[in-house]
Amino acid sequence: MATRKGGPRKGTGGHGRKRLEGKGPTPKASERTYHQAYRDRIEAERKATHKEGVKARASARESYRPHTSKSGAEIIYGRNPVAEAAAAKVPFKRIFVASTVMKDARLSKVVEKAAASGVALKEFSSADLDRLTGGGAHQGIAVEIAPYEYAEVIELWDRAQNKATAEPAKVHEAPRPHLPLFVALDQVTDPHNLGAVLRSAAAFGADGVIVPEHRSAPVNAAVWKVSAGAAAIVPVAQAGNLTRALQDLKAAGAFVIGLDGGGDVDLPNLELTDVPLVIVTGSEGKGLSRLVRDTCDQIVSIPIDARMESLNAAVATGIALYQVSTARA
Repeated sequence: MATRKGGPRKGTGGHGRKRLEGKGPTPKASERTYHQAYRDRIEAERKATHKEGVKARASARESYRPHTSKSGAEIIYGRNPVAEAAAAKVPFKRIFVASTVMKDARLSKVVEKAAASGVALKEFSSADLDRLTGGGAHQGIAVEIAPYEYAEVIELWDRAQNKATAEPAKVHEAPRPHLPLFVALDQVTDPHNLGAVLRSAAAFGADGVIVPEHRSAPVNAAVWKVSAGAAAIVPVAQAGNLTRALQDLKAAGAFVIGLDGGGDVDLPNLELTDVPLVIVTGSEGKGLSRLVRDTCDQIVSIPIDARMESLNAAVATGIALYQVSTARA
C-alpha cells in the first residue's frame, strides 16, 4: 500500500471531534444581530412601545379630565414647583403625595403645614400620580389648586372708598381720605405679565387689578408664582366688558388714564395723581384697544430712549404706579 511522503501519520485521537459537532439550528434572521431583519424587528418593537406609551398617557389625561376642565382646577407637580407654589402662597385644595416625599425635609414641612391648615391630603402610589399628571415628572408629589375667586369691579371700588390711611401725613394732622388706585389690563394675555403687575400693585398700594373676562390671562398657577404672594394681597376683578367697567368707575368718581407711546402728556408731568385713579395698560404688541382708549380721560406716555420702541406691559405699569405713589406721598 502506497504511503504519503514522510510515512504514516498518527490519528487525531478525537482531538478535532468538537469542531465536527453541529452548532444547533440556524437562528432566525430576525435574531441575528448583524442581519437587516434583526434591525427591522427592533425598530418595530420601539415604535410599538412608543405608540403604547402615547396611548397610556392620553388615557391618563382623559381619566383625570374632570379635575382640570370641569372643575376648573389646576394641577402643579414636581418637588421644586410645589415648594415654590407654597412659598408664593398659592391656595392648595388637595395634596397628592407618595410616601417617599416625606423623606424630603423641605417638602415634608410644606405637606405638614398644608395639612394643618385643613388642606386635604391623599397618599397616592407612583402609578396613581402618573395617571393624575398625565405621565409628567411628578417626583412623588402633586397639588390641586382651587379656581381663583374673582371680585366684582364695583366691589373693588366700594372697598377702596371705605379705606382710610392708617397714620396721619404729619404729626397732629388728621388722617387723609384714601385715594383709590386701580390697574386695568387691556388684552394682556401673558400670565407672567399679570403676575408681575400684581407684584407692583402690592408694592405701591394699588387697591385692585381689573382684567377683561375674555382675551386676558387668568389668575392661574403661573400668575401666583410670578406674583410672589401678591396675588393673595391684591384682589383681581373680572369685567365682562372692560370699556363699560371703566365708564362705571368714571361715573363713580374715578379718573382713567391710559399708557401709550403717543400720549397727551409725559408721565413725569401727570397732574391726575391726587384723585381716584385707574391706570390702563394695553398689550405690548397691540397697545390700547380703540374703545378703551376713547374712554380714557388722558393718554400718558413714559419717556424712553429712542432706541427702544416700547416697554413691556408689566414694566410700564410698575413705573406708572411708582410715579403716582411718589406724587401722593
